Amino acid sequence: MPRLYQFTLDPYSRRTRLQLSEKSQACQLVDERPWLPSPALLDLNPSGLVPVLVEDSGLAICGSEALSEYIEEAYPTPSLLPGTAYQRAEIRRLVAWFDVKFYTEVSEPLLTEKVVKRFMPTASAPDMGRVRLALQRLKPHLDYVAWLAEERSWLAGEDLSLADLAAAAHISAIDYLGDINWSENLVAKSWYQRIKSRPAFRVLLSDTVPAMSASPSYADLDF
Repeated sequence: MPRLYQFTLDPYSRRTRLQLSEKSQACQLVDERPWLPSPALLDLNPSGLVPVLVEDSGLAICGSEALSEYIEEAYPTPSLLPGTAYQRAEIRRLVAWFDVKFYTEVSEPLLTEKVVKRFMPTASAPDMGRVRLALQRLKPHLDYVAWLAEERSWLAGEDLSLADLAAAAHISAIDYLGDINWSENLVAKSWYQRIKSRPAFRVLLSDTVPAMSASPSYADLDF
């Protein structure tokens, strides 16, 4: 069985898990702490970053975007990059939106301050200024998700795509922390309920982080 080196709340690892799950491809999870990578992870990826997928052949694929493309080519059904060249470009644009802009403004500061700092060898208190700013920036991102969800069947068009998985990967990590007030954006909530209810999403709903319980509604499909 392929092995996926990952960290539970890392959004890029979560997207890879969702992508494999949508394609009914099982994998063995190998937990890592990217801020303190193991020798095994460094051997596979000198950057020490997750996710890294190791196939049964021993072939290792790293780099979240390269890994997404690899999975689409290696396991083409169902396609998560559907449509015309233009439609696939729109999917990739939205994946980049969440992986770069959302990550920089929301995911990274919240996860660094509320999770990573807790597990560092020299633990430190979170910078609440960064946390407050990230939560302020979260609101317009959810508004954008709502706008996309109102205009289209899924975020990038008529079909579920990597854009939805990227958004769900980042948002679910923040939802684990309990930092989303879903009553403030019912359209974004409706989209998230749809993707959260998919069988493939079950791989994330049982996630646990040592000494950090998930928010009460994290695994609730009717939150």
